[in-house]
Amino acid sequence: MPTPIATDTFFAADSATVARRLIGITVLVDGIGGVIVETEAYDREDAASHSFAGETPRNATMFGPPGHAYVYRSYGIHWCLNFVCREVGHGAGVLVRAIEPLVGIQTMRKRRGVMDERLLCSGPGRLCQALAITRSHDGLRLDDAPFELIASDAAASVVAGPRIGISKAVDVPWRFGLSGSRFLSKPFR
Repeated sequence: MPTPIATDTFFAADSATVARRLIGITVLVDGIGGVIVETEAYDREDAASHSFAGETPRNATMFGPPGHAYVYRSYGIHWCLNFVCREVGHGAGVLVRAIEPLVGIQTMRKRRGVMDERLLCSGPGRLCQALAITRSHDGLRLDDAPFELIASDAAASVVAGPRIGISKAVDVPWRFGLSGSRFLSKPFR
């Protein structure tokens, strides 16, 4: 039987710790998903974070309780899924950049309009399209439907490096990935 993640304690840590811990965990949304293979950490003291300039209506969920989804639209096009961490009022989260699709692959293919499994969820926008994540998921608990987080039986081999697709704090090594995964959004250097 799969072991669910105890979100109240798991997400009560700093974002870099949570981002690393998430590698190898299975995420399902309405029963569709796979293994998390790439994440990025963001914190209020981090110039690249949405929470850096303080709380706004757009980022309010980041300042809420840990263990909730923070969903925002990137460049007015793609939805992005983040997991809130640390404590209420802090403003920290982890961007889920890529998963290895395992459950509901045919549904993901329909949603994405592609057949190549590697392209289904390799990037935050692709991942959200494949899992049908929208702004309606913002603020939802990660330990309640439609979300399900399942612990891995084995320890993941994690690599780290600088985050990608940002213009501030570009050298901070808060991007984490599953070593050797072919489902990453971009290879690690």
